Amino acid sequence: MTSHDIEPGHYAAKQIHSPSRAVAWTHRARFQRALELVRRFGGDTLLDYGCGDATFITMLLEEDARPVTMVGCEVHDDLVVDCRTRLREVPGVTFERVDAVAGALHEGRYDTVVCTEVLEHVVEVGPVLEHLGALLSPSGTLIVSVPVETGIPVLVKQTTRRVAGWRGIGDYPGMTPYTAMELLASVVARARPHIPRPVLRGTDRQPFHDHKGFNWMALRDEIGRRFALRETLGSPIGWLPPHLNSQAWFVATRK
Repeated sequence: MTSHDIEPGHYAAKQIHSPSRAVAWTHRARFQRALELVRRFGGDTLLDYGCGDATFITMLLEEDARPVTMVGCEVHDDLVVDCRTRLREVPGVTFERVDAVAGALHEGRYDTVVCTEVLEHVVEVGPVLEHLGALLSPSGTLIVSVPVETGIPVLVKQTTRRVAGWRGIGDYPGMTPYTAMELLASVVARARPHIPRPVLRGTDRQPFHDHKGFNWMALRDEIGRRFALRETLGSPIGWLPPHLNSQAWFVATRK
């Protein structure tokens, strides 16, 4: 079975298949960056932490040297059920709730742990980073991506979101708006929290952040305190640094 045999999920429809060319381009480039990094650092076992609709795992099915075992995990039961249903015939691929990916069965098991576009939504990021570290094999690699919501990129993104909202594309009308002073603080932000971040609650009443006020540089430093940070990269324009890009990428290993 290949990715062409699998029905695209909800996130793929609004991201890589978005009617907005800008949105589709940035997300396609993000997934291509993830594929490149897995080719460089991947091993036999991979965990996609916060796998969403399994778009990335589905893309990995096209890779000649894909991991033998791939596990996707999510916090929402409906996503886990959806992924299990759509990829039920793919050997070596399973899906679990995040709280099930813990304990002796999973600790130290994974050669690669991928966590893309997740940590910006987490209210308490420390425990999640500890969990990711525990899942890594002794020589494993952690690959993280987060959005850049500071500097020039936040101005570009807010404009794109506003236009997409006018066109009825994606979830952008629900993004928490910035005041003029909050937007200015985000443009000149350094590696520390720069504006208060709203705490929202989903239908399951679990708290989460949207993108407003996320600081990729503060997360970079937090990862550097807990892991050996090997590389910091950007996308969708690979030769530009993160502060001039849409996404920041961190490649780390255990200390």
